Amino acid sequence: MALSGLFRKKTVQDILKQVAKNEADGHNALGKHLTTRDLTAFGIAAIVGAGIFSTIGKASADGGPAVIFLFLFTALACSFAAFAYAEFASMVPVSGSAYTYSYVAFGEIIAWIIGWALIMEYAVGNITVAISWSDYFTGLLQSGGIHLPQWIQMDYLTASNGFKDATALMQGGKSYENLSTALQASYTAWTTAPTIGSFHFVADLPALFIIILITALVYRGMKESRNASNAMVVVKLCIVLLVIAVGVFYVDTANWHPFAPNGVSGVLKGVSAVFFAYIGFDAISTTAEECKNPQRDLPRGMMWAIIICTILYIAIALVLTGMVRYNELNVGDPLAFVFDKLNLKWMSGIIAVSAVVAMASVLLVFQMGQPRIWMSMSRDGLLPKKFSTVHPKFKTPSFATIVTGFVVAVPALFLNLTMVTDLCSIGTLFAFVLVCAGVLVLQNKTDIPRGKFKTPYVNSKYIMPVLMIAGLYYAFAFNNKATMAFINNETQTNDATTIITSLDKEESTKVFNYLESIDVHNKTAETSDLEHLLSQYQDDTVKYAEVVKGLPINDSLKYESGFSLFKHKIPMWIFIIVLIGLAVWSFRQNLSLIPLLGLICCLYMMAELSVWNWIYFTIWLLMGLVIYFTYSRKNSKLNFPKEV
Repeated sequence: MALSGLFRKKTVQDILKQVAKNEADGHNALGKHLTTRDLTAFGIAAIVGAGIFSTIGKASADGGPAVIFLFLFTALACSFAAFAYAEFASMVPVSGSAYTYSYVAFGEIIAWIIGWALIMEYAVGNITVAISWSDYFTGLLQSGGIHLPQWIQMDYLTASNGFKDATALMQGGKSYENLSTALQASYTAWTTAPTIGSFHFVADLPALFIIILITALVYRGMKESRNASNAMVVVKLCIVLLVIAVGVFYVDTANWHPFAPNGVSGVLKGVSAVFFAYIGFDAISTTAEECKNPQRDLPRGMMWAIIICTILYIAIALVLTGMVRYNELNVGDPLAFVFDKLNLKWMSGIIAVSAVVAMASVLLVFQMGQPRIWMSMSRDGLLPKKFSTVHPKFKTPSFATIVTGFVVAVPALFLNLTMVTDLCSIGTLFAFVLVCAGVLVLQNKTDIPRGKFKTPYVNSKYIMPVLMIAGLYYAFAFNNKATMAFINNETQTNDATTIITSLDKEESTKVFNYLESIDVHNKTAETSDLEHLLSQYQDDTVKYAEVVKGLPINDSLKYESGFSLFKHKIPMWIFIIVLIGLAVWSFRQNLSLIPLLGLICCLYMMAELSVWNWIYFTIWLLMGLVIYFTYSRKNSKLNFPKEV
């Protein structure tokens, strides 16, 4: 087979013929009953879940009150991507989302890659929701007097890493009582867990329980009807509005100062957490076959869902950071946490109950989406035929549903919230990038049937270079120090926590003796907590650098430099190189501005994720390519034109 066969494409006519063939084979067509209002409600139902009840806490802890600007930026990027999704949905009005769109725009290999990435979005996203559900569920049980052992309500990685950090901090003089609540829980889980040899049995069993329950419901054909979805949205919105209405009376504006405590880098650090709060909007595109008028209703539904949820997220972020200090919000259940901290037990109880229901419903929506992506790929021959098996009684993709349950359940036992949130975000952003790029690729092709909806055209030929020049001016005129540090790969000083948690016992003693020798305020007589003693200098950047320089430990523990520092900048360099290429492409081809901005914004958010997420995502894609070249390529329906 020629290399060009990797990019063989499906036409819109091919896709519609396949839909007709599926119906003839006994696959039921989806009923067209969704309107703009229903799609908006569906989008809110999918978006208002783990994002507002869980990951918003981490984002607020990283960026402080200024995290609202990240919500605005993310909403804008998602809006650009929503236009691209809507145009494709109008052009190819069938289920399949970005996978089907890529098959039309780029060809089979890219369609496979995006389908494989969507597995990460839906499956890994559900892992995140399940872990967050577990946090709220166990908190709800505790408020009712039922205390589960720590080792059955925490994932393995969090317990293991937390135990190491807690041990290092206690070795540095910090008492167990002065450890953060999260580290105390991790330490307790690790030390009390049953062991088999050196293996500690720590697993998030409540997360496993909800996944099994939801998978069983999906397998039996339980799905939300339009009315149930609307009712669920009403419940969610009532709870969120109640939180805002009650919380606003407890806002202390002093907590909003400083507004951006960690600067721009701190705000952007929450990219994955904030973006994860929005990923539900693209689930709307999978309902194209169920829309009465997809060309009109899909773009409106997506936009209204994004606008409404952005307003809610900003209001919640301001209330949360006003009620307590931003640095206390890095918890799994921030909404319940802040009201519990202010002794409003009745509110934290209401939030916990609603979060359990809300996140279970989100889990149901996405747990249904994943098997249908696999079913679509199976019908194209890219996955074994078994994945398109429909249960004769329940009329659900039975085999794909069971596999999805395993794919979500097993990692949920062992992976931590931050890791799976980042992986889900990078997979989704990658899908968004390709959908936006697909619109740009097809914009000047005359042989592609067009739908009724088309993204408003604004020529980016001259706008793109002007925006790049403005960006360069800002970088060098207003952010020169950080820009030059990035370009020159200047050595960076590690923070106090990173330094102290990397020390052994002998090094800890040396550091304490040194801090004692320079202690003019006699702080070392009050405490032997090394993290506290060293972090007191961090407010003065120059003084902190001087103190760290004098620490009697290896420089590799004090600083990050060379390739170990540069590797974290690789994603941003990739973004810069691609950005230059896009500027040239837009100048030569008069590209449409809106999908181009969507591509750039989503790629930028990918660049803000850590290099480790890029590495894990690359490994995931390579695993997918192995499957493609060993099975999917030769079994593709495009190998057998008569069957298409």
